[in-house]
Amino acid sequence: MKSFFKILIFSVLFVNLTLASQVDDLMKQGNDAYKNGNYRSAITDYGKLVHQGYEGVSLFYNLGNAYYKEAKIGYAILYYEKALKLSPNDDDIQHNLAIANAKTVDKIDTLPEFFIFQIWESLLSFFSVTGWTYLTYFLFILILVSAGIYFFTKNPGVQRYSFFSGLALLCAFILSVVILSINVNRNLNVKNGIIITQAVSAKLSPDSKSNDAFVIHEGLKVRMEDKVDNWVKIRLNDGKIGWLPENDIAQI
Repeated sequence: MKSFFKILIFSVLFVNLTLASQVDDLMKQGNDAYKNGNYRSAITDYGKLVHQGYEGVSLFYNLGNAYYKEAKIGYAILYYEKALKLSPNDDDIQHNLAIANAKTVDKIDTLPEFFIFQIWESLLSFFSVTGWTYLTYFLFILILVSAGIYFFTKNPGVQRYSFFSGLALLCAFILSVVILSINVNRNLNVKNGIIITQAVSAKLSPDSKSNDAFVIHEGLKVRMEDKVDNWVKIRLNDGKIGWLPENDIAQI
């Protein structure tokens, strides 16, 4: 029995090491192709990793750069947005995304938000879901440490300090849990997409024979609200609603 488990563990480790080596090789091939100006080859190599289900800031960022070099603005913005979703405060991603967005055709006017809502949205996007999860766990551990110090120390000054520190940490923990819950809920229920075709006419209903609602172009970010067969219902930032074939849009 012990020999069986040893063989099983060895097999799992061998497979994991082999897969990790393949990922590193594809990333290196993609990076080398990009450095040599062979952007299509870089897109192919990075794309293989994406199709295999791999995610990563560097992978999405590099893929966005390769698409941008190929003048495929829609796909460039798509992968910059995917990278930004994993690392919301990355200056390089934000910079390149802004440059790519400047090349889009559609400039949708939005109503200005009240400054308090702007601050709240900035707080929500300060970390990714993973980042807020780590922070929540860290605050919880600090609360336990503070409680342990309070109950096990006999020094009144230390007890007072640990008590008020624990209250402050508890407030921060509750806020972190609320923000984490909102972000998780958004990830599950709010879907944004990027238009990836050069130009497309949104329809009034999910039917190719329906009247046109408006025309939009690649790179535009929209809200994906519903899906019927191979049609996706979208909402623009100005409130306009239309239906697109699902091949014309990619979810972030």
